[in-house]
Amino acid sequence: MAKRDKTRAKVMSGKSDRNIRFADLRSMLKGFGFEERIVGSHHIFVREGIPELVDIQSEGSEAKDYQVKQVRNLFRKYNIG
Repeated sequence: MAKRDKTRAKVMSGKSDRNIRFADLRSMLKGFGFEERIVGSHHIFVREGIPELVDIQSEGSEAKDYQVKQVRNLFRKYNIG
């Protein structure tokens, strides 16, 4: 199983939103076809066919838990992966 798939499984489980590494979340989004642009500390991801933006920031080496939840909801809404 690829790293992005392990990260996706962890994100989708909803059991460890506070323990998702920021670098792993970024890598997962890129692996699923999102393009990244960086504005200050904000990492903004877009993907063709999805009108919503994904905006994530790190909190130390971890992703912010509420943003992990937003990514999970987006993946469910658009059936990504």
